[in-house]
Amino acid sequence: MHLNYHFLRFLCPRLQETMQGFVAVACFSQNKDELVIEWKKEEEKRFLRAHFLPPQIYYSFPENFQRAKRNSIDLFPELIGEKIKSCQVLSFERAFYFEMESGMILLLKLHGNRSNILFYEPNQEFPIRVFRNALLEDKSLNWRELEKSLDLSQEQFEALQGNASKFLPTLGKIPRAFLLKQAYPEASLKEKWNQMQEMIDMLESPLFTLVQEDEDVHLTLLPSENAIGQYSDPLEALNALFHKALVIGALEKEKKQLAKNYADQIKRTENFIQKAKAKLEELQNSPPPAQIADVIMANLHEFSDGVLSKNLFNFYTQDEIKITLKQNQKPQELAANLYRKSKNREIEWKQLEEAIDSKEKRLSELRHLAEQVELMEGFRDLKEFKKNHKSEIKDAKNQESLPFRQFNIFGLEVWVGKSSKDNDEMLRRFVHKNDIWLHARQAPGSHTIIRNPAGNKIANAVLERAASLAAYYSKLKNESLAPVIYTEAKYVRKIKGSAPGSVMVDREKTILVKPEGPNQEISGDIKD
Repeated sequence: MHLNYHFLRFLCPRLQETMQGFVAVACFSQNKDELVIEWKKEEEKRFLRAHFLPPQIYYSFPENFQRAKRNSIDLFPELIGEKIKSCQVLSFERAFYFEMESGMILLLKLHGNRSNILFYEPNQEFPIRVFRNALLEDKSLNWRELEKSLDLSQEQFEALQGNASKFLPTLGKIPRAFLLKQAYPEASLKEKWNQMQEMIDMLESPLFTLVQEDEDVHLTLLPSENAIGQYSDPLEALNALFHKALVIGALEKEKKQLAKNYADQIKRTENFIQKAKAKLEELQNSPPPAQIADVIMANLHEFSDGVLSKNLFNFYTQDEIKITLKQNQKPQELAANLYRKSKNREIEWKQLEEAIDSKEKRLSELRHLAEQVELMEGFRDLKEFKKNHKSEIKDAKNQESLPFRQFNIFGLEVWVGKSSKDNDEMLRRFVHKNDIWLHARQAPGSHTIIRNPAGNKIANAVLERAASLAAYYSKLKNESLAPVIYTEAKYVRKIKGSAPGSVMVDREKTILVKPEGPNQEISGDIKD
């Protein structure tokens, strides 16, 4: 209700009593949505601080304010040197003004998200200065036309059938909600009149209450169960609201956002570790493909004369296994494939161990950071924390602006472009020449990147999972099997003038995979 007429009618007499005779010595802004005016009378100072960033519309009159040394601009030059003569509320309107001894008018129009400050020369209809220039209608606003007169008689109330909003349009959101809670709509006309008179009596009582509801703090003239402070001075109440809603509120908001970011990262990291350990255990407990390859190589003679299937004795496990060749496939070729898989299996095993170790260290760091955020008590703590973790916080803020989705597969980062233009942006600004580039073969889709700046060998499991993402984010999404091409990023180039997302590719290979989206990620740390 700090923007409401019923509060302003108490505030303005108090402001006149406090600020009459004060002279404007500075008027400036150090961010586009906040105007600060410094007033002085002998050794006394008072500031008007108007914060008009929707939906946080607040204003206050503190005795101290520290102007920034940089990024500050002077405004309303005609106001400097003007002395306050009076402060008046506009009848039944969410606006009030300071009248200067010269006749100039400084108007605070408190129309919610369209609040503004306007400055008028004596006897002029339209303002010469407007703080929020984007509100074009304010440039031709005649402040005298804002005042209203209302008929608050019982006859008028009955003529309007007890419609509270039409009878007293200045009520605002909080009083209307209060009437609703009192079952006003269901009451008889006589009961409604009695409730309205009780409401008006409360609105005319100078007791100002700050109320906390969820994350919001507001000021009311009505009784509330969630009161966090009560004041008899409207100016003191207004300044307390500004401090709690903006200063303390901003701290809590930033703390909550930081805590949420770390909680999300902790959850993703824990999920990654759990899945990676399960995959590692599976690898550790399953026999390496090289064992079967050894059995085949020891029994090459069994596949003579075109034999394609044979039961062989596995001297590692002491039981029989069935080996089946494809048409025209030699047993040596199958053994070579199994030896290669076994080698990739060792790479995957090592990558998983390294990834788990790295993530467990990161998990410990994240838990420590989350504890630090929880223990913050003021802006000094927050400022110090942000200074010490500047790059990390910046990365979190920039996450949404990146042109790609981020995944983590067995410890390796995998990126998937968000659109054709983003594909080009990712390729131009973010990709290293040794990264592995993947794309659905001969089908529209997202460019997919396996980050590999060091040029290490990529395990088949990582390649296949990244390929399944590339297929999923393409027109082949609903195929049972989809061909995906891949090559090193240095062999992918953009042709000048070509369509967004279109590239030339050399030395590509093809892999067949089942398209799988992020919800089926085996051990992915999904950041999208």
